[in-house]
Amino acid sequence: MKTCMRIKDGRLLPDADGGEVIIYEKPAVDELVEIEAMHGIDEHDLRSAIDKDEIGRFDYQEKCVTIILKVPKNYSASDNLLFKVLSVGLFVFKDKLIIVTTERISLFESKLSGSIKTVSDVLIRIILSAISHFISHLKVINMISDEIEAKLNESMDNKYFLNMFTLEKSLVYFLNAINDNSTVLDKLKVNAVKIGFSQDNIETLDDIMIDNRQCQSLANTYTNILSGLMDARGSVVGNNLNVMMKNLNALVISIALPTFFTGVGGMSEMTNMCHHIGIQPFFGYLTFFVLMVIFGSSVFVAIRKFDKLWR
Repeated sequence: MKTCMRIKDGRLLPDADGGEVIIYEKPAVDELVEIEAMHGIDEHDLRSAIDKDEIGRFDYQEKCVTIILKVPKNYSASDNLLFKVLSVGLFVFKDKLIIVTTERISLFESKLSGSIKTVSDVLIRIILSAISHFISHLKVINMISDEIEAKLNESMDNKYFLNMFTLEKSLVYFLNAINDNSTVLDKLKVNAVKIGFSQDNIETLDDIMIDNRQCQSLANTYTNILSGLMDARGSVVGNNLNVMMKNLNALVISIALPTFFTGVGGMSEMTNMCHHIGIQPFFGYLTFFVLMVIFGSSVFVAIRKFDKLWR
């Protein structure tokens, strides 16, 4: 879908007749051909803009500046706690900006003050918006992680472990994308004068680079915390399994030893022994059962105490 926007009265407004900013969302094959033919954009760069796995990059040319920016995808319930990253192609000309993206995303939601006067102002807003979205998504991931951690304290359900793994995977994607954007910003700063950035744009770009570093630090922190939490939970599960196996082994031994004595003779020998001693078989069996229970319990307690001595 093609959308044209014009810079007017310090704002970016839709204009069906055309404008300085042209956005192609989910471009069809014929639209890709149109972009390549009308604007002279390289086919490889155009394909990179719609490839979600493309790394962020900056390519300066006299005619057109190509920027592949990484932005977070809008989250939906069908993603099952997997926060994804998209590539957005920004093709900057002297008097226009071509934006190519595979998803409908919010590109201009930022806290940048001041009015929009040039294409460079629009580019700055898009970059700042992308960083703001990363920060907001990271905060959401941290909130979800805290909720899952609380549920894990109550239940060791595999579902919660899989959710934690999915969040950790999302953070890895985010961290790689933020690192890519950091490289893009560094190259953009070096070529700011060539592109035509004003002094205000350059100062704002410096602030954006600081925000991106903070975002990068935040992503690193959350990744380390979640990774450490997953390792700790794995250790807890392994320790609980070891304790359970020790208890089961002690229980098996405490049952096996009385069973050995029970299996030495049979019911007929036990009955004959009771008649030989002069007691009723019922009381003889009951006495033997009680003795075996006491013996088995004693073996279990002894094994548990022996295990504690070796810890």
